Amino acid sequence: MQLEGIHHITAITGDAPRNVDFYTRVLGLRMAAKTVNQDDPTVYHLFYADELGRPGSELTFFEYPGARAGEAGAGMVHRIVWRVASPEALEFWASRLDDVTRGPDGSVLFSDFEGLGQEIVVTAASDEPLAAFHPKIPEEFALQGFEGVRAYHRDPSQSAALLELLGARSLGEGAWDLRGSRRGSFVAYDAPPSSPPRPGAGTVHHVAWGTTVAEHPRWEDRLTSAGVPTSGIIDRHYFHSIYFREPSGVLFEIADDGPGFTVDVPLEELGSKVILPPRLEPYRSEIEAQLTPLPDPRADRVAQR
Repeated sequence: MQLEGIHHITAITGDAPRNVDFYTRVLGLRMAAKTVNQDDPTVYHLFYADELGRPGSELTFFEYPGARAGEAGAGMVHRIVWRVASPEALEFWASRLDDVTRGPDGSVLFSDFEGLGQEIVVTAASDEPLAAFHPKIPEEFALQGFEGVRAYHRDPSQSAALLELLGARSLGEGAWDLRGSRRGSFVAYDAPPSSPPRPGAGTVHHVAWGTTVAEHPRWEDRLTSAGVPTSGIIDRHYFHSIYFREPSGVLFEIADDGPGFTVDVPLEELGSKVILPPRLEPYRSEIEAQLTPLPDPRADRVAQR
């Protein structure tokens, strides 16, 4: 068995309206789902992704209104790495985004309005591009899904055994590649800052790695047989999840690829309204009353058809 790279990354925001604006208008992602945190349904769980809402492109956020700013430290992801197709795409993003810096290889480093660190790189992978349509972002320059994540770790060698259990291949210098037959992504470790970690707005909550519906239960068996404590298999309605901590402290998840958000709404309506798993549907009115009102980011496009 091999994991299919990153399935999704979940972070925290304190301001859902600004979050929607930045990730749909500025980065050009599609709002693929507007749902709730199933462990705390008083708050949003927002999903941004490619045009089809596919794993490998899903950046998601829990909204805790007014949450204090966080700061990544030891045991936390500090940078999300996106992929694009060409150096010309890097120049496009360097011009489109505010307050960018450039990496030695020309990569574009930036943060969102809450300080969530991100990077855009030219990919060498032959994976299928996972891009969304945006009228002001040329198709050839669009973000194409996740290249990887960078996390802080005091001793990356401590994570080697678990990453090998997950089928990862060492790339050297504290970096590992998790690649299946369709996609792959990396996780790389950097020395942490001296300041203590502080979860909050603008920080990553967890990283989910992808697998198939058929193989998902086998990953639970593999982890527990090796003595790794897990959450067990949790039915999220849109996919199934297994959670566990890797030795750095980063929360990992293994998520399968079905059935997806179209189990609730047709593809053309993704992100247009709040969707809920069946067990929460009887409480819709109470749940929606507690959520920050959010517009459909594509309502104007529908009106223009």
